[in-house]
Amino acid sequence: GHGGADLIDVACDPELVSLSIRESGGVPVRVSSVEPEQFPAAVAAGAAMVEIGNFDAFYPEGRVFGAEEVLALTRRTRELLPEVVLSVTVPHVLPMDEQEQLAVDLVSAGADLIQTEGGTSAKPFSAGSLGLIEKAEAHCSEADGCTEEDLVQAKLAEDMLPLGFQVKWVTTHSMGAIEGVREGKFSPDVAPPPATLADLKSGLARTRDELAALTAAGAAAVFPPGTRSTDAASRLLDLLARRRNIAASA
Repeated sequence: GHGGADLIDVACDPELVSLSIRESGGVPVRVSSVEPEQFPAAVAAGAAMVEIGNFDAFYPEGRVFGAEEVLALTRRTRELLPEVVLSVTVPHVLPMDEQEQLAVDLVSAGADLIQTEGGTSAKPFSAGSLGLIEKAEAHCSEADGCTEEDLVQAKLAEDMLPLGFQVKWVTTHSMGAIEGVREGKFSPDVAPPPATLADLKSGLARTRDELAALTAAGAAAVFPPGTRSTDAASRLLDLLARRRNIAASA
């Protein structure tokens, strides 16, 4: 090409393929999609290679591609285009052993090239504590010798409670605190903490959704209109004081 490129990677659009070939002076074009039925038209327009990938574009929407789905997309593409060079990406969200097995299975299914996802794919889908757990899960799937139990039980200091407890308190002292104010009492959650990263994520996601669902009317029921932040704090302090008095007299 004019800039020295040997291959141009574009979206799976026949017009874009034709334009790329024409403007580049004939540089080979690869098209990417997760819908095999889109590939034949792009190949007819001149694409020399097709790719099943760019999964990270879907991750912010919560769309994740599992091994079986990637294999099914590969087999369908091979049915439609048995002779075209086929590249397939292995999703980084899979555990490392599953990534390795998927790569072997993809070759058997007809893939000519195997790609892995890079650093940008390691970004979490969510913000806040949930995003941190998502990053931890990705790290655990990629790091040799790292297990979910290691992460759930990890702590920064010997006298700290482990990560599972810390995440549990995030939910307890957010939505749990609001429920305590509503009911006029707050009791510690004595249930065991989540034992897996999936449980940590589901608990955080549930709390996030419950907080997001709080309406103006619901908030007014907890803190009536005109309540100042200092008044709200006083109510919480009074609640704790009553609890201490009850405990002292017990």
